[in-house]
Amino acid sequence: MKSSTPYRFLFAGGGTGGHLYPAIAVADEIKRLKPESEILFVGTKSKIEGRVVPKLGYGFKSIWIKGFARKFNMENLLFPVKLLVSLVQSLFISFRFKPRVAIGSGGYVAGPAIWGASVLGAKVILMESNSYPGVTTRLLERYADEVNISFEDSKKYLRRPDKIKLTGNPVRSELGSSTKEESKKSFGLDENKFTILVLGGSLGAASINNSVAECVEELENKSLQIIWQTGKNYYHSYKNINLDSVKILDFIEDMNKAYSACDLLVARAGATTIAELTVLGIPSILIPSPHVAENHQYYNAKSLADNNAAVLIKDSDVKSLLKDKILEVVVDKNLLNSLSENAKRISKPDAANVIAKSAINFAMTV
Repeated sequence: MKSSTPYRFLFAGGGTGGHLYPAIAVADEIKRLKPESEILFVGTKSKIEGRVVPKLGYGFKSIWIKGFARKFNMENLLFPVKLLVSLVQSLFISFRFKPRVAIGSGGYVAGPAIWGASVLGAKVILMESNSYPGVTTRLLERYADEVNISFEDSKKYLRRPDKIKLTGNPVRSELGSSTKEESKKSFGLDENKFTILVLGGSLGAASINNSVAECVEELENKSLQIIWQTGKNYYHSYKNINLDSVKILDFIEDMNKAYSACDLLVARAGATTIAELTVLGIPSILIPSPHVAENHQYYNAKSLADNNAAVLIKDSDVKSLLKDKILEVVVDKNLLNSLSENAKRISKPDAANVIAKSAINFAMTV
């Protein structure tokens, strides 16, 4: 029998961690505030949400949808069929679950799922983590009761200013819970040495990895130590670099300790990375990926660079500029402090709590 609790929340969003983890942060906060809440995630079985969500104990339903490829391929011919099927599936899921509030965090999967919940009377909250709103957010905006954005710049791309709230991008609650000293020790590093964390995403970034490989020995000779996540696709190419102060990993499970250990971050400019480094006040060099939809990583990084909260290097310039820029930042204590302070200034550490409370309030009004 269906529970009588009014606190029933449907989350939809995924395809990447950047769409999924902010939603999980909000779901966790709803559960903390209202333990009796019922929460269901809708996603695609083959993507990250299909692996992560069930392990966290949340309900999960999959729909048959895949994004429309920017370059033509045969699967694009199936897109209309998949879209129609996913719309029907979404209506059926919401008819059975009866959500009071539907929360979309981006990615193509959010479109049908949030639409279906809206048709059946759910209040709609959207979470847009990128500076330039994704196509799903722009399409769903007409159904939204509230649109939560992470960057002030996003406002000019949206049509409903009365629905917009600048809340920031929710981050995991455990961030910042480890000390710098114990975190460096956990990686087998000297707790007193300046530490650089290099991230290129879970699969890796060729341009960043190649550039780091060319200068890593010189950086170590400058008494710097490095935690280098190569990504699973590139680990085999670099795992045999044998330097005492360089820890080469294919993937970092405990990002909390990795962030806590580092004094400078070199990374792509995904929305989750941006949210985490600003909350923690980590000085950073950001190298936006040129291969993401609508070039949103560039706009993310530019928003920080315009506020003197990060150093921006275009991917096309990384090979020629990265080493010199690292060395320039490392020796400039005033710049490091400025980047840290400005990043913290624009952070929104309470985003998950703010959005969770809004969702709970909406649940009582349906």
